[in-house]
Amino acid sequence: MEQGSGGAATEDLIEEVFKNAFDNEYLNKMEDSSVVPGAGRLALTTDSFVVRPVFYDGGDIGRLSVCGTVNDLLMSGAVPKYLTAGFVLEEGLDTEDLKRIVRSMKETAAEAGVIIAAGDTKVVECPGGSEGGLYINTAGVGFIDEGIAVGAEKIMSGDKVILSGNIGDHHAAIMKSRLNIKNDLIKSDNAPLNKMVRSLFENGIRVHAMRDVTRGGLGTVLNEFADASRRDIHISEKKIPVSDGVKSFCGLLGLDIMYMGNEGKMVFTVDPGDADRALSIVKSSEYGENAAIIGEVGEAAEKSRLILKTPVGGERVVSRLYGEGLPRIC
Repeated sequence: MEQGSGGAATEDLIEEVFKNAFDNEYLNKMEDSSVVPGAGRLALTTDSFVVRPVFYDGGDIGRLSVCGTVNDLLMSGAVPKYLTAGFVLEEGLDTEDLKRIVRSMKETAAEAGVIIAAGDTKVVECPGGSEGGLYINTAGVGFIDEGIAVGAEKIMSGDKVILSGNIGDHHAAIMKSRLNIKNDLIKSDNAPLNKMVRSLFENGIRVHAMRDVTRGGLGTVLNEFADASRRDIHISEKKIPVSDGVKSFCGLLGLDIMYMGNEGKMVFTVDPGDADRALSIVKSSEYGENAAIIGEVGEAAEKSRLILKTPVGGERVVSRLYGEGLPRIC
């Protein structure tokens, strides 16, 4: 608890763990706020990360916090530039675990091309009988180039719906850790999508809407697209990419893949004339090798729906996720 007092022990913690890892010209000034270069149009986001366990196959809460924030900025067409990171540390947290998480954040920020320019640390008492954990709050700033404007309200009839890869990986990885299930085929997909998204815009792809597939899964995200555009969306179950490990895991536990969350996948709609080229760009990008065109946007509808074509040729209306799902996957 002394390390959260704001005194010398706090300064030592910041110097040893955070400043050493996030070394940059803005943070090193150690002012109350960082002054950074700006742009005409900004994208701003904030998020909090409370995942349990903090380490899991394929990642950790540190990597997740950077990926989640960066990907949210990317989905508005922005180029992510700066992050803030606020740490709430519970008394008893192992310092080596904290260093490992911060090191992971540093590496992921470098991969995503962002600078962690400001931060904060608090230490709180740990609930009786539990191990010391941590929570991370972030804010992100990105710059939007002229001519780029994406949003669900821009979706048009005939747009093709593209998914950037296998769904359900992160959700299954967290669940298997909590259930102590051994399955080496399942790993979190937490990843920054900056190179993939920038390649689409740099190649002139007419992207109308983008969304990362996180809590609530593909079913919830595409329902949001349908509601905002006031159009039906038709997708094919056979075309949705799912790894064998996750497919078996869902079958074993009776889970619906349409509501399984990810932390390194996006779904987006493009002008039909650009669909094949967009798919090729995504498949050639890091983290996009399993991308697929999974459906298309239908005509305007008074009550829009997400309609899933089943492998046997039937149709199922997929609603948003209702109920608990799996809490604290991010």
